[in-house]
Amino acid sequence: MNTFFLSRKRWSAALCLLACAAVAPSWAQSYPSKPIKFITNFPAGGPSDFLARTVGEAITTQFKQPVVAENKPGAGGNIGADFVAKSPADGYTVLFGIDTTFTVNPYIYKSMAFKPADLRPIMVMVSSGLLVGAHPSTGFKTLKDLIAQGKGKGLNFSSAGSGSPGHLAAEIFMDAAGIKIQHVPYKGNTPAVTAVLAGEVDAGVLATPGMLPHVKTGKITALAVTSRQRSGSAPDIPTVTEAGLKDLELEVLYVAMVPAATPEPVVQLLQKAFTDALKRPDTQAQLTSMDLFYEGLTGPDAAKRLSDQSQRYGRVVKSTGMKVE
Repeated sequence: MNTFFLSRKRWSAALCLLACAAVAPSWAQSYPSKPIKFITNFPAGGPSDFLARTVGEAITTQFKQPVVAENKPGAGGNIGADFVAKSPADGYTVLFGIDTTFTVNPYIYKSMAFKPADLRPIMVMVSSGLLVGAHPSTGFKTLKDLIAQGKGKGLNFSSAGSGSPGHLAAEIFMDAAGIKIQHVPYKGNTPAVTAVLAGEVDAGVLATPGMLPHVKTGKITALAVTSRQRSGSAPDIPTVTEAGLKDLELEVLYVAMVPAATPEPVVQLLQKAFTDALKRPDTQAQLTSMDLFYEGLTGPDAAKRLSDQSQRYGRVVKSTGMKVE
């Protein structure tokens, strides 16, 4: 059992307690009165980094306070998450990351310096599928080609790191297909994509936004996407369900978090600011171009989505024996 992840019921209870607090600190009424720091817990260049900078620009305009974006990658997002969890609960330090830091890492890391319950979601901002892509030299055109080769010779694939969505999806894929492919974890999506481009690995299971530009230039061969629907900007790529592997359907959730004790009025201000920023026509156009789908989940809805992901991934970790490498 995952003793770290805060269940839906406990999320809801925590949110209610915070909402019912009698009086917020007086400084909360003048929030924000100084620069806000956005911490991305993965390397620069990925979707989380894009979201932090895009939302940051909009919030700078709205709040009339500068937003500083910093990257603190490492340990599957744990380093950046721990930094934010231990920061003052005043709304001036916000984590931008993905759900697996909270829904997978507690199952695969023997110890973590923070607990997911130390943080609360401002919003599940957007979601995205993964793209299974191969270096053209492999000759793979479909997932069936990869499966056939995986049964006959040693193959390897890159992911954004141990416990990343790509690692998780690949474990599900190998279990369903009855094959074994060597996992090569990298420190983030960008270097993992670079490894596929350079032919250092045969394939990659990586965030769609980082893979699509190279698919369009022919430098990576797209085999399938793990999202429920086909890519809006590359509709010729089949979904994993269409390729006959429904269990592989998986979406990455991009989340914004603050320390759990952050006053409710501050959280609500941030939620409104995030909603306004993400619903701007120019932001929506950017999201669409990157195959990022707006979710906008807050409060109990965000908690439920994260809890559902955690329960599913816990079962996957247990059945596949997935671990940190």
